Amino acid sequence: MTGTNRPAIRKSETSRDLHVAEKPRIVVIDYGLGNLRSVTKALEAVGAEAELSSDPEEIVSARGLVLPGVGAFSAGMANLRSLGLLPAIQQRISEGKPLLGICLGLQLLFTVSEEHGQHDGLNTIGGRVVKFAGDLKIPHMGWNTIRPVRGPPAANLFGGIPDDSFFYFVHSYYVVPDDRSVVAATTEYGVEFASAIARDNLFGVQFHPEKSGDPGLKVLENFVKYVG
Repeated sequence: MTGTNRPAIRKSETSRDLHVAEKPRIVVIDYGLGNLRSVTKALEAVGAEAELSSDPEEIVSARGLVLPGVGAFSAGMANLRSLGLLPAIQQRISEGKPLLGICLGLQLLFTVSEEHGQHDGLNTIGGRVVKFAGDLKIPHMGWNTIRPVRGPPAANLFGGIPDDSFFYFVHSYYVVPDDRSVVAATTEYGVEFASAIARDNLFGVQFHPEKSGDPGLKVLENFVKYVG
């Protein structure tokens, strides 16, 4: 059920005090969509050596990748193509390097989106991106709860995250995987939709962890530990 009030956010007692002898180098992919620096700063706060870059060589040399983003699906794919980033991203995924997609970044991992027509995605995860239907207020914006799937590989992202924790969402479309086994968390908004996916080295969340207080920082901290 959608939360009407923003939950209380306390200062993290663990993530900001985490001392890491060797910080894993994570590149936040800059393709011109979204407030990418807030994601970069949040990763630094939980122990990563985070770098914002649109350089394919930097992407290929990174230990882990984050693909964030807000905006239209077609614009996201067009920007990735025009910057020459698609081969580097696909190479790192095929090599088994960890990647976390956030919001639009999650949707871009899928085969096709129905946003303003039909547009091909990275096709790393089979499935479609579809619009919320019915009388729902769109976009789905604000605080809502998630229910994580327990067990690997979802546990690599949601370890220590209780059921019904609140996260911050802003989206009008959601992902529908062909294979339900990749669903790592679900959320209710008119329908039950996949609010996170996990498969091997690939992770994606529909919510914005960098805007979600301590639970969001915990998700990012789990990803950083997995990369490391």
